[in-house]
Amino acid sequence: MNRQLLTVLLLLLLGVSGPWGQGQDPQGPLEDVPKEPPGEEVPKEDGVLVLSNRTLSLALQEHPALLVEFYAPWCGHCQALAPEYSKAATLLAAESAPVTLAKVDGSAELELMEEFGVTEYPTLKFFRDGNRTNPEEYTGPREAEGIAEWLRRRVGPSATHLKDEEGTQALIDAWDIVVIGFFQDLQDEDVATFLALARDLDITFGLTDQPQLFQKFSLTKDTVVLFKKFDEGRADFPMDEETGLDPVDLSRFLVTHSMHLVTEFNQQTSQKIYAARILNHLLLFVNQTLAQHQELLAGFREAAPPFRGQVLFVVVDVAANNDHVLQYFGLKAEEAPTLRLVNVETTKKYAPTDGVPVTAASVAAFCHSVFSGEVKPYLLSQELPPDWDQRPVKILVGKNFEQVAFDETKNVFVKFYAPWCSHCKEMAPAWEALAERYQDHEDIVIAELDATANELEAFAVHGYPTLKYFPAGPGRKVIEYKSARDLETFSKFLDAGGKLPVEEPTEQPETPFPEPPDNSTLGPKEEL
Repeated sequence: MNRQLLTVLLLLLLGVSGPWGQGQDPQGPLEDVPKEPPGEEVPKEDGVLVLSNRTLSLALQEHPALLVEFYAPWCGHCQALAPEYSKAATLLAAESAPVTLAKVDGSAELELMEEFGVTEYPTLKFFRDGNRTNPEEYTGPREAEGIAEWLRRRVGPSATHLKDEEGTQALIDAWDIVVIGFFQDLQDEDVATFLALARDLDITFGLTDQPQLFQKFSLTKDTVVLFKKFDEGRADFPMDEETGLDPVDLSRFLVTHSMHLVTEFNQQTSQKIYAARILNHLLLFVNQTLAQHQELLAGFREAAPPFRGQVLFVVVDVAANNDHVLQYFGLKAEEAPTLRLVNVETTKKYAPTDGVPVTAASVAAFCHSVFSGEVKPYLLSQELPPDWDQRPVKILVGKNFEQVAFDETKNVFVKFYAPWCSHCKEMAPAWEALAERYQDHEDIVIAELDATANELEAFAVHGYPTLKYFPAGPGRKVIEYKSARDLETFSKFLDAGGKLPVEEPTEQPETPFPEPPDNSTLGPKEEL
């Protein structure tokens, strides 16, 4: 009996199902038998692969360029992205682009969330050549054509190679903004820097080394030129012949000059405003249905050029759907026209002197007075309700916070919340029950403060809900509560004087990666 037949009989006796059950010839050579079962087929929804922990590896093996969205079914931003994401997949498939779109339900695949460090929904990551160790973070727009263009730049040339005047003019005419790199030598290392930057910015790029194009655009040295169909029409970035092309400087230049001198705030421009990397935003609130308000726009625009790159000038129409912006600045529509300046890094807000008319001179003077420190930032505060202390849960606002929270005779437990925060709403019954349980304790105060409408000098609130305990006694002590949000754990914390037993477990909400509300870029996000 030969050795091959003996192996076959042995497998049959042991009840082992060999590869022949998959249609292989039992007489074929053993070395030709596949060692693994065939891979399962990955399902699709609307042109997008639906992946799990098990199938992600299969997709990475099969698709050398893979964009993966980590989402949650309950996430409103994910639901808004879904049709655009699917449309992008259709666009790329129609042009046979070598890239595939996929999605993972993060709420069902927590191991993948941990592996890739996903902390919010939706998060998109781009995988190349099956490498799951260092995926690239998606930084592009969230509409179909923008997603497709971001991916095209990664699987194809990030800039169009321009060879003649006709092609160059056609590219300039086709887009509102076009960036063209004029290089005398396309082998120069500055070109590689330019092309790398072209992959990351949501702008159309071209490059050329043709002398006639240098002459056409009046250039004598290597220069990056931004062409635009608004404001001054063109902005040049000459390269330093000694140091070469600095990508940070060029990126800042392109972001600054691709913005309009004055941008009207709306759903389409909001993301560009937030991503502009200009820290100071000056907002003119007007009612554009009123002619006398529209007349102020000319002076506002006239003041803008000297502050380009330092201050982003924005017009907010109070007659449009911009109530969230008004709320963020503590304004009412009838207070327009008025100005507000905010530093988006420190979130400090500044207001001009009441009654000063909006002119080019007054706008410039207001900016200079903020930067020189003459104008102090203001803090939002609601008016104190007359019955603020009549219910078990006491109502705090900016105007009475210091007096109540730092009362040396009281132990004060405060919930800082946002009206739209789902986790705040979930814990509200427990907070009410806690207040009722301790309402007869004269030295304990249970309170809440709407942190979207009240700002504090003592500290900033960065997430919702935030719980802080202010123990009685001198020293303005503050203890942040980080444990479970239920009545019994709250009670143990209070009874122990602001401490919990070491063994007390910390509970987490069922949804580990909460979504921020719409337009939440203007304020803190919902916290775990």
